[in-house]
Amino acid sequence: MDAKISKIGVFTSGGDAPGMNAAIRAVVRTSIFYKKEVFGIMQGYDGMISGDIVKLGARSVGNIIQRGGTILKSARSQEFRTKEGRKKAFDNLKKNNIDSLVAIGGDGTFAGLHVFFEEFGIPSICIPGTIDNDLGGTDFTIGFDTATNTAVEAIDKIRDTAISHNRLFFIEVMGRNSGYIAINCGIAGGAVATIIPEENMTLDELFAKLDEGGKTNKKSSLIVVAEGSKVGGALDLAKKFSERNNYFDIKVTILGHLQRGGTPTYFDRVLASKMGVAAVEGLIQGRNNAMVGMRNNQIVFNDFETIMGSRHEIDQEALRISKILSI
Repeated sequence: MDAKISKIGVFTSGGDAPGMNAAIRAVVRTSIFYKKEVFGIMQGYDGMISGDIVKLGARSVGNIIQRGGTILKSARSQEFRTKEGRKKAFDNLKKNNIDSLVAIGGDGTFAGLHVFFEEFGIPSICIPGTIDNDLGGTDFTIGFDTATNTAVEAIDKIRDTAISHNRLFFIEVMGRNSGYIAINCGIAGGAVATIIPEENMTLDELFAKLDEGGKTNKKSSLIVVAEGSKVGGALDLAKKFSERNNYFDIKVTILGHLQRGGTPTYFDRVLASKMGVAAVEGLIQGRNNAMVGMRNNQIVFNDFETIMGSRHEIDQEALRISKILSI
């Protein structure tokens, strides 16, 4: 079924992720390809409330596919959490005759759009853009591949100095509720241990792992810690270990927002492009209140009710492999 869609609004919300610009570009150019008008909503839901909305053309999104961040800017809107704020947003969409929306962001973005759809019925499609790769309904989210590559590159450099000075490094990566970045960095970076929110590793187990290295004359080690670790962040773990052992010169590196920026990898550019095209075509075909996903290298649409609160479970095979290779 072809829906009567004529003007599509696109926005980014929540934390930025490399590849968002590629998704914006795909949404804009696909809309124009199908002879639909497309508008960029600046600063996420805040821009929808304030009326910061601009018409976009094919040239508006030229030379952005390789850029990190988001040209539409992003924000977390407190006002949109209120009925009054959402009514202002709806009035501004009506003023611009925008009759459908594409949101690029994470679960907070999607939850807000779901409520907005239920209240005002504007056809809406979500594109998953978050470096954490923690959303259900898709194997990969936009930004995860780039963020992981950025972290691995940094870990490789840290390893050079760890070996040169017989040091133990605790390296903290992003992942408040998801260990996807950490577990993949642990494997790719040759970590002796990886601490993730999904696993209940105790301090005693971690200490025992490091003690094994000391007994076998292992002179340098890397431990990758997800920021949401249940046993503490990198600074806490380093302090606790230094109070207990003296095998290593202990250092801490927190990679932080370094992982959010930078040029997106080819994978994230292609993933974002496929999802952007699918989002617009989905709206035209009458889909709404759904999230685009990629499962087994195929585009899928997930009804929002089925993914509300759903998490992308950690890859148990990756976890098993990391343990085998960390001896």
